[in-house]
Amino acid sequence: MTFAAVDVIRTKRDGGVLSDAAIDWVVDAYTKGVVADEQMSALAMAILLRGMTPAEIARWTAAMIASGERLDLSAVDRPTADKHSTGGVGDKITLPLTPLVAACGVAVPQLSGRGLGHTGGTLDKLESIPGWRARLDNAEFIAQLRDVGAVICAAGDGLAPADRKLYALRDVTGTVEAIPLIASSIMSKKIAEGTGALVLDVKVGSGAFMKSLDDARELARTMVDLGTAHGVRTVALLTDMSTPLGLAVGNAVEVTESVEVLAGGGPADVVELTLALAREMLDAAGRPDADPAAALADGRAMDAWRSMVRAQGGDPDAALPTARETHTVTAAADGFVSAVDAYAIGIAAWRLGAGRARKEDPVSAAAGVVLHRKPGDPVRAGEPLYELRTDDPNRFEAALSAAAEAVSISAEPPVPTALVIDRLA
Repeated sequence: MTFAAVDVIRTKRDGGVLSDAAIDWVVDAYTKGVVADEQMSALAMAILLRGMTPAEIARWTAAMIASGERLDLSAVDRPTADKHSTGGVGDKITLPLTPLVAACGVAVPQLSGRGLGHTGGTLDKLESIPGWRARLDNAEFIAQLRDVGAVICAAGDGLAPADRKLYALRDVTGTVEAIPLIASSIMSKKIAEGTGALVLDVKVGSGAFMKSLDDARELARTMVDLGTAHGVRTVALLTDMSTPLGLAVGNAVEVTESVEVLAGGGPADVVELTLALAREMLDAAGRPDADPAAALADGRAMDAWRSMVRAQGGDPDAALPTARETHTVTAAADGFVSAVDAYAIGIAAWRLGAGRARKEDPVSAAAGVVLHRKPGDPVRAGEPLYELRTDDPNRFEAALSAAAEAVSISAEPPVPTALVIDRLA
């Protein structure tokens, strides 16, 4: 069937329900250029304001999957599981998690993205490793998954092309926050990649796209239901993103911290979340008895990391870029760190060069923020709170302005909060 784009827009603008045929047509027509960007922009805004029914979201997701190819991972001789995070500050979890799960016997086909704004991108972090490449063709992707058990790479052009086009449009039209469009964007790519199980890390808090627990729970529930309907065993954890994960925020600095975790050390919160997600992935893939903590302790996870990096052209022993300029911010008073605002630290790292305002912008591998204190830590006046790193000292002023109120100090230590807030299946 052929529709008029303006009729589809009006239906949703007026609070109506789009038919399956209308959804199939508009997604296909937009992918082929028949529906113009301004028309899809209007429809995306109508979806943001009016919402979608579960049936509409399911059909929209199916249409996005159908716009491209679906990978066949049947050549991989072990179960598969993937993880997706909705994005945060200091969220380097994919880096230690992928080889850790592979070391426990489950293959991880991890298609990742780049950072935008205050949230970091996994591919940007890994590209700070000399020689490492993000792009693999389908044959290379499946071969590495079979031989190494772990892949972190960019999604191929043939995977959900409707999503790639719509994602870029949403970013410049104020419609990124539409839960139906977030859910269908994430799940269309994850279902198309062919994984057997999927664990979602849905962030909530100042450094996340979902600021409220209710919105995060709605997004998680929507994505779990979409995955289940498409035959992918799907679980979601709601996790706190009011404070940056770990101590490092940037690109090379987050790789360094990830390697520390793989070596059996690293910050407690990064280790806790890595293990929690690993256990969920292993359980969803049918390996509930595997022990990821043992794989960290005995070096198997590190071995898998080194093999994965080498397979994509990287040198796991190479020195990582370091910033030429640093600036340390110290405490003005004695007390306890009561809060470290993830959003403010993320913006500071972005302004130092670690992130981008537009997808085509370059990023600095060396730039970032390194925390010296986390909530609950005691501090005395004059002791370091965090360190700014960049190759361009002219960037310090804007970063210092962004992070001016990032760290709060109180007379008493704060009440500890849970990192994992809830679980949905």
